[in-house]
Parts: sequence; structure tokens; C-alpha cells
Amino acid sequence: MKASDLMVKCLEAEGVEYIFGVPGEENADFMMSLEQSETIRFVLTRHEQGAAFMAEIYGRLTGATAACLGTLGPGATNLITGVADANMDRAPMLVLTGQGATHRLHKESHQIMDAVAMFEPVTKWATTIRHPDTIPEVVRKAVRTARSEKPGAVLIELAEDVAKMETEASVIPPRRFRRSVPDDKVVDQAVELLLQAKRPVILAGNGCIRRRASRQLRLLAEATGMGVISTFMAKGAVDMDAPYCLYTVGLGNKDRINLIIDEADVILTLGLDMVEYQPRLWNPDKSKTIIHADFEPAEIDDHYLPHVELVGDLAHVLWMINERMNDSEQFDFDFSHQQEIKEEMSHDLAEYADDAAEGLIKPQKALWDVRQVLGPKDILLSDVGAHKMWIARHYHCHEPNTCLIPNGFCSMGFALPGAIAAALVFPERRILGIAGDAGFLMNVQEMETAKRLRTNLVMLVWEDHEYGLIAWKQTNEFGRHTDLSFDNPDWLQLTSAFGWGGHYCDKSSELQDTLEAAFAEPGPSLVVIPIDYAENMALTKKLGELTCTI
Repeated sequence: MKASDLMVKCLEAEGVEYIFGVPGEENADFMMSLEQSETIRFVLTRHEQGAAFMAEIYGRLTGATAACLGTLGPGATNLITGVADANMDRAPMLVLTGQGATHRLHKESHQIMDAVAMFEPVTKWATTIRHPDTIPEVVRKAVRTARSEKPGAVLIELAEDVAKMETEASVIPPRRFRRSVPDDKVVDQAVELLLQAKRPVILAGNGCIRRRASRQLRLLAEATGMGVISTFMAKGAVDMDAPYCLYTVGLGNKDRINLIIDEADVILTLGLDMVEYQPRLWNPDKSKTIIHADFEPAEIDDHYLPHVELVGDLAHVLWMINERMNDSEQFDFDFSHQQEIKEEMSHDLAEYADDAAEGLIKPQKALWDVRQVLGPKDILLSDVGAHKMWIARHYHCHEPNTCLIPNGFCSMGFALPGAIAAALVFPERRILGIAGDAGFLMNVQEMETAKRLRTNLVMLVWEDHEYGLIAWKQTNEFGRHTDLSFDNPDWLQLTSAFGWGGHYCDKSSELQDTLEAAFAEPGPSLVVIPIDYAENMALTKKLGELTCTI
């Protein structure tokens, strides 16, 4: 068969359901082959970056690989930001790019660039198909690499002349493997440290949103009462209503929950990625007793020197700890201060629940109403900006993977294309993307994609007419900020032009009803609110006054 036909058959065998992208002439043969597939759906996007974000969210929600596709040169470079975001946020993804014919790659030629070299820093593996007979091996290795812990992105480049070649190679069927587990003696050491502690705490990271890991984590917390602090990306690993849920940590400023870490005598980190929350922020004097449990050994960091490392399948590690903790006669823990801090944080979350201000809506009120409108399994996607900080602190979850925040590469423009992918994966759930007015316009063209696909989603835009997070950070450091302001379109005319539902709400008392109305409409809908970012500096002042009483 033709090489491009074989490539499609290999992707089918791997269970790839979606390829998002913008094709070009250099992958025309692949696209013709893909058109014959009965199991893979190609989703045409309006920009390659949007395609990469869609593939990322598919991977984060399912644990399986989708693909994003671009042609050579500018098509490939447009993919890079979304690919880097997926790779640093541990989403399995295939990146498929075309390339010029091999007879012109050695010299200066139209649109030719070394895509493999360019993608190497932002993928787990990047390669090119040099001979059509190698396609089955390359695809099998690529998917295994993308899905293996810790997951990430893999690039496969297919030159236009190689795609046309004939081959007699056949598909390699997928084979799964069981991940390794830590030695019993090492687990015994970790459990002994926990049992000797008075105020242990669990710091749950990105690895805990895997379904089995979340289940075992909840069993551990229920059996021992140990509090669980989540990073931004581990929201929902434990239920927000559970007594042991201590909400999230990760702001640059010290927050209430940091006081629990300050007083803890043992910290059990689970699936924690360094990009989520730098250890120098929570272990500044390097004095903490740390137990590291993750799929991989600890990253070398001067402020992160674990006493014990439990390396292996995280769910199995937690099961091994649970078995030993269940055999223990009694725990001698003191969690009284943890509960005091939890109550203070709960008060912060509900502070403006009944706010009726007009003109500007407070971030706290907006997120309180969002939580009321979304069910336990509905999905919120956060773009990057000042709103992300508020979502991280004030929006909490019942289930894993119901609040998706980019926190490794942290790219703006994430929420709208991400919400489209989430709506494709879970059409029965409510999907809400939250973006600032800056981030929303970075991939605004995907409004057409959302309408064309008839996706049911709502985008909530917080309007402040400036790059609000940069303004917040510059003001914190310098007492003022540079010119970061801009104008916005007429939002309702914009929604009309794209065929979306449109709503503008500047009354706090009407926000919840406005969101309900947007979700009741068929197809995509946009809700815009003027946001009260005076609360940014008010929060900074509040956090700066926090001290630990123990």
C-alpha cells in the first residue's frame, strides 16, 4: 500500500479518534488517506495553535492520544506553543507535520526548516519517517512514548515524497505493559516516617488526577484523616466537600494554606511536577522532611531533597501505603490547626456569595456563581491571566479533571480551543471556558470552529481592557505598571457575526441566571462580564499579612 495509507492504518490500530489541524500541500497524500478512515475524525481548525490545544485537552481528559496536524514551515511553527503546553502539562499527544521532498532538504529551499530539531525541546521525542517500511515501528514507539508516564507530546514528520512511496510493511498491534512498583522496604520507611509524624500533610500534584491514583488517595485520606493540599492541576483529586480537603496552593504569595505546610513535620508529595509549584516557595529553608511518591525519581532541586523516594506506579504506591496504614493500630496526629485554616479559607470562598454590586463584578462572586451553575462532573477550563489566579484559589472540584488549568507552560489562548475539545469528548456535560479579554482574542477565530461543529459550550470572558496579570505583578513589584491597556470589539456584534449566543452582564445579582440562560441555548454562547480587578491588590494585601501561629 501507499505509505500514507499505512500511516493511517497504524493510527487506527492505536485507537486514535481525532486529528485536529490545518493541512497543506505537503501532507495532501496523508489527508487523502485519512479521508478513507472509518474510525478517525479529522477536525479542521482555523489555526494550528488551536489544533494543538484541542489535542492537548483530549489527552488530559481521556489519557489517550489525539493528534494535531500542520504542514511544513509556518504550519509546524504555529503548532509549537500548544505542543509545548501539552508537553509540560503531561498530556499525551501526537504531532503530525508534513515536510518538503527529501531531495531538497539539504539546501536552502521554499519553506524548508528543520522541524525535528525545532520540536525536540518541546516534545518527549521528535522524529522523521526516513523509509516507509519504518512507519509501523515509528507510530508504535511514538504512541507508547506519548502515553508512558509521564505523558507528553511526540512529533512524527512525513515528507511529501515518502508519503507517496509503496510499502509492504504491516501494522504492529499495540501492546500495553504494567508499570513498575517500589521496593517493600522503601515503602516501609515512608510509612514509618508518617506514623512518627504529628502534623503530616499530603501535597497532591498533577499525577493524582489519574483515575486510579485519585481513588487510592481518597482511601488514604479517609483512613488517616491526613489533609490533602492540591496544586492547581490536581483539583478534584479529592472531593472539595471532604473534611480532609485543604483546597489548593500555588500562588506566588503566601496563602492561608501555606501555613499548613509551614507547620507540617512530614510532607508526602504525590505526583508533584516542579513546574506546578517551585519548592523554594514552600521549603525556603530546606528543612522539610519530604516523602516523594511519583512515577519518576525526584527532580534535582536544592529545596527538594526527599528523605524517601517511592518511584513507580502512583496508584500502586498509594495502595501499598494504604495496606500498611490499615495495619497500624492507631494514629497520633494533630490536625486541629489544619481545620482552623480550612474554615478560614472556606470563609474567603463564600465572602461575596450574596454580593449585589453593579457595574463591576468581583472575581470571588463570579466563581461562586460558576460553582453553583456547574455540576460535579461538568468541566471548567481556565485560560491564563489574572482570572487564572482567582480560579486557582476560589474554584474547587468534586472530581478529577473537572478544572483544567495550564500551569506548566502557561499559554494564553488555551481556553476556547480547549473547551471545543472538551465538548467533543463529553457532549453530555456542561463545558465552561473562562478567559480574560486578552486571552480570548488570541484564538478568537476558533469561534467559527465551535459553531461549525455545533459544540455546546459557554465562554465566560472577564473584561478589564488590559493585560491584568502583568499589571498586577508590576504593581506588586514597582507600585505601578506600564501601559498595558487595549480596546475590545463590540462583544454582542462579535457573537452575532459568528452565530453564537451572546450575553453581557454587569449586575452581580443576575450573573447566575445569565449563565443558566447561556447553557440553555443550543450551540456555543459567550458571556462577558466587567471584572473588578481592584480585588487583585486587596488580595495581595491580605496575603501579605498572613502569619503562622504555630
